[in-house]
Amino acid sequence: MLWQNFKTLLTKYPVVRGMVSYSLIWPTSSLIQQTFEGKHWTDYDWWRVLRFSMYGGLFVAPTLYGWVKISSAMWPQTSLRTGVMKAAVESISYTPAAMTCFFFIMSLLELKTVEEAAAEVRKKFLPTYKVGLSVWPLVATINFSLIPERNRVPFISACSLCWTCFLAYMKHLEAHEVDEIHQQLS
Repeated sequence: MLWQNFKTLLTKYPVVRGMVSYSLIWPTSSLIQQTFEGKHWTDYDWWRVLRFSMYGGLFVAPTLYGWVKISSAMWPQTSLRTGVMKAAVESISYTPAAMTCFFFIMSLLELKTVEEAAAEVRKKFLPTYKVGLSVWPLVATINFSLIPERNRVPFISACSLCWTCFLAYMKHLEAHEVDEIHQQLS
């Protein structure tokens, strides 16, 4: 009975499906990234994992759902041309805002000051955005041209597992390491 009610909730409210997906995928990405750092079950930063879960489920999924709904209303067709158009618009509108919010809000969740959060955005946004431009336009084109609208947020959340591992990596880089990456991308 409980399982059936949960399935009904996910079917009736697609944003909830995305929130559940992101609440699981984002902390999983944090755990994967921490494993690459050399951590193990006993020394994972579980507060970091919780922050990723909260941010992914309570912020990213609803905003992504909103973007998908708006873009689908603006461009209701499902074609390669429409997919490319949506991907291009997403790359210059949603993506920069999403990355800025990621670094800023995650810093605040780490109890950093607003000034420290803003400094982290200034330092890490551009190198992260450059990498994102090499990945997300293709993924978004596929999402907007081939995937039915009701499955777009779950599809993107599945694709984002690797991307979120990268975001977790960028989030925990020291300033000099970010400089090195920025120089390599320039």
